[in-house]
Amino acid sequence: MVASQISLKIRQGFILVFVLLVALPILFFSIGKAYYASLIEATEKTLEAHLYSLISEVDFTERGIIMPSTILAPELNRLNSDTYAMIYRDEQPVWHSESAVNVNFAPQSIEARAGSADFRRIEYKGTAYWQLSLTVILGNIDQSEQARFILLKRNDALLRLMDGFKQTLVNWMYVMGVAIAALMAIGFVWSARPLQRLDKEIKAIESGDIQEIKGLYPIELQTIKADLNLLLQTQQRQKERYRASLSDLAHALKTPLAVLKSSPLANDADAQEQLDRINVMIEHQLKRAATGAADTWKKQTMIKPVIDSILSAMSKVYRDKDIIFTCDVTDKQYFLGDKTDLLELLGNLIDNACKACRSQVAIHVIQDKNLSVAISDDGPGVPIDKRESLLTRGTRLDTYENGHGVGMAIVSDLVKSYNGTLTILDSHTLNGANFILEFNYNDKK
Repeated sequence: MVASQISLKIRQGFILVFVLLVALPILFFSIGKAYYASLIEATEKTLEAHLYSLISEVDFTERGIIMPSTILAPELNRLNSDTYAMIYRDEQPVWHSESAVNVNFAPQSIEARAGSADFRRIEYKGTAYWQLSLTVILGNIDQSEQARFILLKRNDALLRLMDGFKQTLVNWMYVMGVAIAALMAIGFVWSARPLQRLDKEIKAIESGDIQEIKGLYPIELQTIKADLNLLLQTQQRQKERYRASLSDLAHALKTPLAVLKSSPLANDADAQEQLDRINVMIEHQLKRAATGAADTWKKQTMIKPVIDSILSAMSKVYRDKDIIFTCDVTDKQYFLGDKTDLLELLGNLIDNACKACRSQVAIHVIQDKNLSVAISDDGPGVPIDKRESLLTRGTRLDTYENGHGVGMAIVSDLVKSYNGTLTILDSHTLNGANFILEFNYNDKK
């Protein structure tokens, strides 16, 4: 479930990054281009309106082209205007607007038939203009003459409008970005709440506080909830059936063993030893099969209470040795498995350490991504050539001196069932044996 939440967060993060870093800049660029195109189109329409206004005000006489002192378009009457008008005849200027008094402009030669307008972007002395030109025939049938009307609009006027629009657009983009991020964050928190509740219930099941998932969830999570509850119920029923069957089997086997042990056959030392071994093996296998190590759903078992219980019992059993126990474990460290299994693991190893030690036993627990439990003593240690056989199933481990090896078959099987490892080393601090249990929890949560 934690993995699902992380995956959802990653997807939400990618969407947010895409919107803020890709979609909004593309939208900004597209809107800017569209606005600039609309400015150019509006400029063409404005110049065209001024052009026809000029044509309507032309007075063509024998003396030539005469224009009124003040024309209708106010932009063409201002000295500081960015719009200019000129009239050429035979490529010679015959009139210009008041706005073009200080403009020294030579028009580009454009071949165009009379009555055909031309609109384009030009550059003159490093300055960009938008130019609309039209060649018209003035006069009448008796007397006519061609004149070329040119209207100019400075491009930097459009750029100023464009800069103002971009600044406004940037401000709104910031507002949109913040609003989108806030809405997505609120939506993510709202959509993640059912997952967080489900995660809490799963953790409660792991800690043993509840037995099934009971919360109300959206339709998308109802199937997961039903499947998890079915898994828990099926596992519990199977576990109860196994325990009942194994209990019956244990009673059925103990009676024949009791008869054999009381028969004349048991008077033979070798036979008695073999019967004891059979009894131990039956007890071990029945207990191993009934434990929770094979559970598909592993619960968190706090380690400190289990160790405290074991040490309390060991201090009474080995009171004559007056053992000094050193224990380094915190209240937050846990074993991901059944409490009975943890008792078997630590109980056997600590018991062996107590039997082998002279006066000291140390227990050191480390938990980060993995769990490591080291149990060392100040006894003679385990010879290097016997360490591998000590962990081999079927070896007569109880023949080793000072107690090491008693119950190691149980420990070895339990460790393997939890995909853990058991390593035997020399203790550098106590100079005896050092048994190290390690469990990898990287993929468990």
